Amino acid sequence: MLARSRLTGRYRLATVVVIFFTAFAAPALAQDILTYRAPDRAQKLIDGARAEREVTLYSTIIVNQAMRPLADAFMKKYPFVKMNFWRGDPGDIVTKVSTEMRGNRLGVDLLEGPGVGEAAIEAELVQPWTTPATDALPQGLRDPRNLWAAPRLSYFGFAYNTKLVPPGTQPKSFEDLLDPKWKGKLAWTAHVTSSGAPGFIGAAIAEMGEEKALAYLRELAKQNITPLGGSSRAAVDQVVAGEFPIVLQSMNHQPVISARAGAPVDFIPINPALGVLAVSSLVKNAPRPNAGKLFLEFLVSQEGQTLFQKGDYIPVDPATPPLEARLRPDGEKYRAVFLSPEELEAGLPKWFQIFKDIFK
Repeated sequence: MLARSRLTGRYRLATVVVIFFTAFAAPALAQDILTYRAPDRAQKLIDGARAEREVTLYSTIIVNQAMRPLADAFMKKYPFVKMNFWRGDPGDIVTKVSTEMRGNRLGVDLLEGPGVGEAAIEAELVQPWTTPATDALPQGLRDPRNLWAAPRLSYFGFAYNTKLVPPGTQPKSFEDLLDPKWKGKLAWTAHVTSSGAPGFIGAAIAEMGEEKALAYLRELAKQNITPLGGSSRAAVDQVVAGEFPIVLQSMNHQPVISARAGAPVDFIPINPALGVLAVSSLVKNAPRPNAGKLFLEFLVSQEGQTLFQKGDYIPVDPATPPLEARLRPDGEKYRAVFLSPEELEAGLPKWFQIFKDIFK
């Protein structure tokens, strides 16, 4: 589990994992978002979902990788609920929900993904929800306001082309990036998200402190890093194509998936890695709240966690390791700096301004 340090904003894996997974043995979600706790709660939830008949999720999960398997397994378990989903980048998801709300044609019930939670909370797109399972979670995996809970984790590192950067010669730390040999050979996405330059800047500040980090970033700017549009996944695809030797701030599991398919790419376990929570939230005034909560419960169940594992994502459950074990920091040789959705929400505008001031 993740024990939060209020002074540094970091999380560390701790023995509270026992508490976390004991909590998930609790019954299903309550019908009332915050208060219903009667013994018939589970049946009322199922009855409510049966009446709603469907549920819609907007998520960053890649469809064939894990979204479709999750949806199929959920519908097999609850055949009376049709699972609909739409996949997009964090900014696209928030824009789509905002547009639906303004047009009074809300069709989505759930949001999920790294970078989605902080933006959705800031835009007041989500509402509180709770279950006995999330009640017992340590603060690091749930929002104290009950606006989100995390079913999976993401870690950021560097993706590199193994033909252009022979293994053993790649940079392995922030300081290594300052080597003159990398000048003009680095790229990163330029969005206001954790998977872009602002996320890298936030990790540097969390690791070094602001004064040292700013001095470091001014030196890094001399390397002429190329800003990219598109998603983190699209940036990794450019590395695969040989457009850039190295992309900073890519999700570690993305190059691993491509490498398994034969692409000349791998990830660099930069130390420290930025770790973020891929959180799930219930949309404000969701048209199908019971079915939505039923699916949220499914995501954090053992079945849902195993499907994340099979899809090459990193489950929250420490007893369910990623398929590629090296993706999850061990806390010693490979460690992570964790930033919560609240910290990202508060920090990203500032980090983006630093990006513009120093790198543009």
